[in-house]
Amino acid sequence: MVDYSAKIKDLEDELRKTKYNKATQGHIGIVKAKIAQLKQKQESRSQKKTGRSEHGYSVRKSGDASVLLLGFPSAGKSTLLNKLTNADSEVGAYAFTTLSVVPGMMNYKEAKIQILDVPGIVSGAASGKGRGKEVLAVIQNADMVLIVVDVTHPEHYPAILREVWESRIRLNKKKPEVYITKKAQGGIQIGKTVKLDIDDETIRKVLRQFKIVNADILIRSPIDIDGLIDCIEANRKYLPSVVCVTKSDLVSVSKVSKVKKELNADLTVSAEEDLNITLLKEKIFQHLDFIRVYMKEPRKEADMKEPMIIFRDATIKDICDKTHKDFAKKFKFARVWGKSAKFPGQRLMLKHVMKDKDILEIHLR
Repeated sequence: MVDYSAKIKDLEDELRKTKYNKATQGHIGIVKAKIAQLKQKQESRSQKKTGRSEHGYSVRKSGDASVLLLGFPSAGKSTLLNKLTNADSEVGAYAFTTLSVVPGMMNYKEAKIQILDVPGIVSGAASGKGRGKEVLAVIQNADMVLIVVDVTHPEHYPAILREVWESRIRLNKKKPEVYITKKAQGGIQIGKTVKLDIDDETIRKVLRQFKIVNADILIRSPIDIDGLIDCIEANRKYLPSVVCVTKSDLVSVSKVSKVKKELNADLTVSAEEDLNITLLKEKIFQHLDFIRVYMKEPRKEADMKEPMIIFRDATIKDICDKTHKDFAKKFKFARVWGKSAKFPGQRLMLKHVMKDKDILEIHLR
């Protein structure tokens, strides 16, 4: 039986020993591609062995968005959840207090934001240690990640980032605009609208390693080798995140400031002292990048008190889907007032992109 872990380790050791430059760029690309392929095979074998995927926790989404609290055991996630949402998550001064997913609802600026407290992860979580795969799998259905780091254990932060990366989650990155169209012949043709640090030959070598020998590739975003592999495998999740340092009441002000700077954290909080909790709510709201759309029934005034909260760049179809499962099927046309309309009451269709504070009137068949 193939020992994938040993093969991956050997290749990672080779990467560490190889200095990156123009001459070694192609070789590094091939090695990284091989590592990605081996990890994929390792995961497939694991799933066949257990007879299931590693998605052990089931969470029903509710509200306008879901935010997952991610951190090591005893980082203060449960206390934070209770402060943000008034949920009843068990709190204890020992590791692994939370043994399942505990949801709570945070109401802020007319938005209902679901906060999910999951069991703490540990180093090796992405490989399954401490039921880590089940925990990290919950992120796939979240809209944002709130990374919680104990101020007395700043070394946990790089470990969390490593596990998240290994789980194919890309934090605070936008999905690159890279389009790969396979074809029957003609080799690999590359088109670019941006300047890249990787050359065309490296791109071709990486594609060939993934058995892509005939394709047109159009690159409209700056990417490196890792980004190219992400686009080829096409199974990454791109999410916003906020980094929060907890328990700031336990150490000196200078220590708090030092840790915040080292981690480039967004803020420091103390749930026990109720410090910066409102600021944290505002950070969550901002990073989710919501817009407000006011709904209007035909021949009636718009409801300007309770807007629909939806993500920026949402279309009329997105709003139909959120309002009712059959609205998109029965859709006839819509009228829009606001910044996204060329004139008040413009008649528009499902693909139209809405803007903040627009008024929307949906007409159904």
